[in-house]
Amino acid sequence: MESIDAANFDEAYYERYYFDKKTRVADPRHMERLGNFVCAYLKYLRVPVQRVLDVGCGIGLWRDIIARHFPQASFHGVEVSQYLCERYGWERGSVVDYRAREPFDLVICQGVLAYLSPADLKLALRNLGELCSGALYLEVVAREDYEQDIVDDTLTDPHLFRHRAEVYRRGLAGSFKQMGGGLWLSRQADVPVFALESAEP
Repeated sequence: MESIDAANFDEAYYERYYFDKKTRVADPRHMERLGNFVCAYLKYLRVPVQRVLDVGCGIGLWRDIIARHFPQASFHGVEVSQYLCERYGWERGSVVDYRAREPFDLVICQGVLAYLSPADLKLALRNLGELCSGALYLEVVAREDYEQDIVDDTLTDPHLFRHRAEVYRRGLAGSFKQMGGGLWLSRQADVPVFALESAEP
């Protein structure tokens, strides 16, 4: 099985899933609540945020949220879509093999990993550990979300792979502690965490 071809992420794709109010998957009010939650949690944990990477940044929904909560932080967007790179000026790259000179304090990876084949997903999960020295915000639908009827099939891209949640957890476990709410704390981070704050046994 091959990962979804980058050519699929063209103008028509973003018109359907981001710009058309009837079919978009990104609701501005949802993003506002999500961004406020993630940033507040990072502040609570005292994760210093100076450098932010949004890998698979799409139309840049996180950029203003980060600027509002962490005005001192630099924001770097990476996208596999040639169309979006030309439109927004993002750096072209993939979560599978993107490299940086130094790791980031916060890495955002939202709605990206389910487009990857099992082999590429394994590489991407390992790469996220290399890219992040602070916190990772990860959002991805798993097979269980379909089985429990949480995913709306009329809005969700039918090309997504349906990887099990355990595949994601296992792939991240070596580099991160799961903190709940989609937030993962790098094992490199010098942040004290109470035993019951972490989702680890």
